[in-house]
Amino acid sequence: MKSPVHRCRDVEHGRGQGGAGAGTTTTCLQAEQRIPISKDVITSSSASAMWFIRDVCGIVCAVITWLLVLYAEFVVLFVMLLPSKNLTYSIVNGTLFNILAFLALASHLRAMCTDPGAVPKGNATKEYIESLQLKPGQVVYKCPKCCSIKPDRAHHCSVCKRCIRKMDHHCPWVNNCVGENNQKYFVLFTMYIALISLHALLMVVFHFLYCFEDDWTKCSSFSPPATVILLILLCFEGLLFLIFTSVMFGTQVHSICTDETGIEQLKKEERRWAKKTKWMNMRAVFGHPFSILWFSPFSTPDHGKAETYQYVV
Repeated sequence: MKSPVHRCRDVEHGRGQGGAGAGTTTTCLQAEQRIPISKDVITSSSASAMWFIRDVCGIVCAVITWLLVLYAEFVVLFVMLLPSKNLTYSIVNGTLFNILAFLALASHLRAMCTDPGAVPKGNATKEYIESLQLKPGQVVYKCPKCCSIKPDRAHHCSVCKRCIRKMDHHCPWVNNCVGENNQKYFVLFTMYIALISLHALLMVVFHFLYCFEDDWTKCSSFSPPATVILLILLCFEGLLFLIFTSVMFGTQVHSICTDETGIEQLKKEERRWAKKTKWMNMRAVFGHPFSILWFSPFSTPDHGKAETYQYVV
């Protein structure tokens, strides 16, 4: 439990307050205040630039993700579909699988290379705070780790070394935080990975049944032992990723509908923001109005630019 004196070290006070000492402590003990500030004030300067986290663990996990998808692509095409005698079956399933795989990898790239909502680093200077024209008695949070003005619902990420607006969690598989600006792409990534995993599992089952009825040497261009090993590995990969991404997808959708991030749920933080309907929360993440663009990783949603963000004490 931080003492009021320690808490004051992490905040900057507006101009016009009384002297230091007892007057400062009194301000810190005031009832909670909210100070509306335009989103433009806290939008990162790198929002339109390329965003990439130089974290070894995250980079390795991201590369592994792509290699696993490419492995599934190899097995589906060269072990199951191309050797198939049914041309219609191969074309339909090959087209569907490749479209889903492309959307999954595109969503992964957008989730990894999009600024998740980083607060400008080092903007908590005396001159900048004075430019906000705060009223007497108003205070703003200052992150002691990245020296930035910390808006409400923002948390500091030790991997990104930045404060992230509406940070849900840091995901090594996309080598980035999941926050306000890239949550849509992360949700699409988990959804498309779950779909291609399910599709691959179904094709593996049908291929096994087909090969058992026919000669194994005729149902694959590889030897029977190699074919079995490749299919078993794909089956294991598909089942593992289907379970993992389905759970993540469900967790993210629930988090969006309740408008409560993973960190806020974990810390059981008291709700200090306006409660909205589930549909409004979904539109805030995926865009307004509802359209097929919700499912496109190439569409950038409007995350409510007209809304204001609030600093809290």
